Amino acid sequence: MSRIKDITETAKRQGSKLLIPYLIAGDPNITVTLQLMHQLVASGADIIELGVPFSDPSSDGPVIQRGVERSLSQGTTLKDTLETVRSFREKNSSTPVVLMGYLNPIEIMGYELFAELAADAGVDGVLIVDMPPAESQALRQALQKAEIDTIYLVAPTTKATRARSITEVSSGYLYYVSLKGVTGAALIDSDSVRENIVYLRKLCDLPIVIGFGIKDGPSAKAMAMQSDGVVIGSALVEKIATLPTGSVLTEIELGVTTAIIKEAREAIDTLS
Repeated sequence: MSRIKDITETAKRQGSKLLIPYLIAGDPNITVTLQLMHQLVASGADIIELGVPFSDPSSDGPVIQRGVERSLSQGTTLKDTLETVRSFREKNSSTPVVLMGYLNPIEIMGYELFAELAADAGVDGVLIVDMPPAESQALRQALQKAEIDTIYLVAPTTKATRARSITEVSSGYLYYVSLKGVTGAALIDSDSVRENIVYLRKLCDLPIVIGFGIKDGPSAKAMAMQSDGVVIGSALVEKIATLPTGSVLTEIELGVTTAIIKEAREAIDTLS
């Protein structure tokens, strides 16, 4: 059983909600990214989404864009991201890691090689923001061969026929975007979210997690009530932006940075 399937089935059986933090590989540097990944697990993360830095993060707001710029200024590459996952696996063999990013770096590497290297490093899922499902067959087949889940986004503006086509090719979990806009926006229409989640549940049996606009314990709890879990990205990356530029952080600095994840964990656990 894959790590993602194992953790999602365990959460369902226990009646708990998934907590999925997002951070960018190499922000502020690779050493700190690895430290943060372990600290996020200690703070209550079930799955980690690790962003692959790319020069044109079109779906991301200014907070994540600046995080990507910090990472790229360190020269972080897709290979560096994969090596970070490999290093993470030296101490953690159970927490799923999902790579989230854009198609260009993977196209350059090549689908087969990427899938092979990702599986060897210990990657469990891939979410490519700008990969339309109708054009994803070659990459999806390479990932399936490597036993890596292909995760897709569904937005509030996604039409019914397209939503159905997305769910038909998705595995691992489905990522529902809570609002019309880029990452870091704050206005969430709870009624619309509820209606769309109910509709998506009719299309698939996959766990459905909600991301975009979730920034603290109360917003995490509100969205977890509608779904199987939540993703917290911009709020965490904003905290990472305040870190010193040194290569190693203290336990206190790590704890302060990931406090938002601990807060969200405590909030959503009240729903169990």
